[in-house]
Amino acid sequence: MDFLLGGGAAAPGGADLVKASNTQGFMQDVIDVSMQVPVAVQFWSPRSPQCKAVTEMLSRQVRALGGRVRLVTINVDENPQLAQQMQVRSVPAIFAIKDGRPVDMIQGAPAEAEVKSFLAALTTDARLNAQVDAMLETARQALDQGQLPQAIQMYQQILQAAPGNPGAIAGFMRCNMAAGRFDQAKTILGQLPDDLKKHPEIAAVAATLDLAAEGTDIDVPLAIANLAANPDDHEARFNLAMAAYAQGDAETAVKELLEIVARDRTWNDDGARKRLLKILEALGPADPVGKSGRRRLQMMLMV
Repeated sequence: MDFLLGGGAAAPGGADLVKASNTQGFMQDVIDVSMQVPVAVQFWSPRSPQCKAVTEMLSRQVRALGGRVRLVTINVDENPQLAQQMQVRSVPAIFAIKDGRPVDMIQGAPAEAEVKSFLAALTTDARLNAQVDAMLETARQALDQGQLPQAIQMYQQILQAAPGNPGAIAGFMRCNMAAGRFDQAKTILGQLPDDLKKHPEIAAVAATLDLAAEGTDIDVPLAIANLAANPDDHEARFNLAMAAYAQGDAETAVKELLEIVARDRTWNDDGARKRLLKILEALGPADPVGKSGRRRLQMMLMV
């Protein structure tokens, strides 16, 4: 699953988009890689208190770009000849390398807005971005329509073109969940850097994984029988909702939890509403089931 993140230094179980290099590795890690994807090179020194903060900021921004740029860090104290060749006069110094040559640089400690602009200019490739966006939409439609093999193939193709793309990683994880491979989805999540885990699409999948795990061991026939005998058996209805969600039926889960809220808002310390909010958050703002659920919940709470 190395294609999820692309080449680089070790992240748990896979590769990362950020790598420390040196004079010997500069050709391979920077020049060769820049022929395929732009590389930001930060020259730093442990003697400079500003360098650590700049490295953290650069790493965060590079990972947020989902594989469209790499970051390589060079310690000038350990590689003085390379720093001299690159005419580094002070640190931090950040170079933009594209197609094997420098195209831009930042001297000194930049503000975050400057870093965003610097990386945006480096990664601007309108044609590639448009292709990735179109492929993501096609993959999403395939997954929504239950065309799982096609969706998996599309997400893998996207990740080959743009390793680390958050939307493609999230979609690939959802494909594994739809196929019942929850452990595989958890493994992928565990391999991601913290910055990617915080991306809204990936965070939504992580929330879905947590919620789905709660419904995998429910005795569904018993819950159905209990609810048939007593429509006010909120625990049985709650269990059915969680089981439905674990099976990928978010619509039924939302419907049953809304029914509990309508019948008894105070049940289980407002537990149905709280769980419903978690599911709506996991579905995301654009999901039609989520939109409908939010609207109905708001109407209930206004009464």
